[in-house]
Amino acid sequence: MSELHQSSEAHEQSHHVIAVKTYVMIYWVLMALLLATVLASDMPLGGAHLLVAMTIALIKAILIVLFFMHVYYSAPLTWVTAVGSFLWVGLLLGFLLSDYFTRGWLHILGK
Repeated sequence: MSELHQSSEAHEQSHHVIAVKTYVMIYWVLMALLLATVLASDMPLGGAHLLVAMTIALIKAILIVLFFMHVYYSAPLTWVTAVGSFLWVGLLLGFLLSDYFTRGWLHILGK
């Protein structure tokens, strides 16, 4: 047998089975967060609309990654990958927003 062949232990690992009740509960939480997003869009929040919308979207994304993508019951390396992905997206958004808010806008005549 070659060294590249996976061991039989890797094939015999059991996967965690999530109950349907958990999926239904997460679904209703996601629906409640959707309703919160819609209601928050009509509220007079001033400049906090983006912060509220992004916070609700982050909570929804975390729930989806943890339960529907089965990261909650996965190996530690999967957790590292998922957290690293969120940090990377946060870093990209942070630099994007810092560029957007600090950029001097040109005033073009006629527009």
